[in-house]
Amino acid sequence: MNLVKLERISDMLRSQVESGAAVGCSAYVMKNGRPIYRMNAGMADEARGIKWTDDTIVRLYSMTKPVTAAAAMILIDRGQLDIYDKVSWFIPGFRNQTVLTENGPEPLSREVCVKDLLDMTSGLAYPDRNYPAGSVMQDLYDKICEEVAAGKPVDTLEYANRIGQVPLAFQPGDRWMYGSSADILGAVIEAVSGKKFGDFLREELFEPLGMVDTDFWVPEEKLCRFAENYEEKDGKLVPCLWQHLGLTYLCRKPQEFQSGGAGLCSTMDDYAAFAEMLLNEGVYNGRRILSKNAVRYMTSNQLTQYQLRTCDWEQCIGYGYGNLMRVAMEERLLGISTHPGEYGWDGWLGCFWANDPKNGYTFMYFVQRCGGLGVRPLRMIKQIVYGAEDLVTHVTLYLPQKNCK
Repeated sequence: MNLVKLERISDMLRSQVESGAAVGCSAYVMKNGRPIYRMNAGMADEARGIKWTDDTIVRLYSMTKPVTAAAAMILIDRGQLDIYDKVSWFIPGFRNQTVLTENGPEPLSREVCVKDLLDMTSGLAYPDRNYPAGSVMQDLYDKICEEVAAGKPVDTLEYANRIGQVPLAFQPGDRWMYGSSADILGAVIEAVSGKKFGDFLREELFEPLGMVDTDFWVPEEKLCRFAENYEEKDGKLVPCLWQHLGLTYLCRKPQEFQSGGAGLCSTMDDYAAFAEMLLNEGVYNGRRILSKNAVRYMTSNQLTQYQLRTCDWEQCIGYGYGNLMRVAMEERLLGISTHPGEYGWDGWLGCFWANDPKNGYTFMYFVQRCGGLGVRPLRMIKQIVYGAEDLVTHVTLYLPQKNCK
């Protein structure tokens, strides 16, 4: 591995900070579970003078989704859940659902099933005033947030039951649309397991994988490592004091709603353990977490050709989608930075993660900026790494950094 070429990643990260595009950011690359590059740049929290270091804790937002999918696969492995199970069997609020059409609410052609949740083909919207079903969902999210602010907490199952009463944007399975499916899947996992969603994740994933800094909130003793979330105002990045997608308390204290779509906070080391488990076909440190079949299914495209045409986001060009992740498919559209079979996902604040099973790579890029910086940083990191592959030896380019014990 050519270290001089890898330094181009460092140049890119420093440039993002120096230009004001990010207050702080980091990149981490592993090959076959071994670190080959790591770099932190800038500050995790400018006002508190906290540098971005290896153990900085970030809000993952939608990078929570693959973890939720893995949790569902654990139940599927055990025969406690099936992809074609109806959601209404576990969440009563999903009975007698409707779809919102030009003529008003109409009955469903079939019920939403677990597979619809995993593949974002359920018709469940995210809060969004730009289309009718999204607007109704926005009203619900606003109402729940008002209730929580008034001291009336809404837990994961109640959240799901109330979402189930909002009309769908389209008939289940008709097409792909990003929405609240993963939050409902988290509630299904809670109902099937008989445990709080967060407890199930901790016992079945976080503890076996050594993910000691991953949870739905950050306790006081770890706040010295917690990155601030920034948004752009008047051409400058300032702390963002509002939250997205029904989350409350800025992740600084527990909340009853444990969002399977956006709720987790974590570190690069923790998420790297999760990524390594998937890259090893379900095994981590000699312990099997998921079956090989579950991992192979989880990391493959599940959309039909028609559904693929509706999965048209920039970060999905050349990709399929399934089990709350994108999966690289069309080589002619992927460019030199991506190989078919790569899978991963990203989050609202700009965190990205990808596994390349063909070449044994795990790529991660973290930043905490509302809306992120797009898919380009991850693509550039991958291009630099593949371009530096001119030696067979594996070396590591990074200096470990810690904020506090």
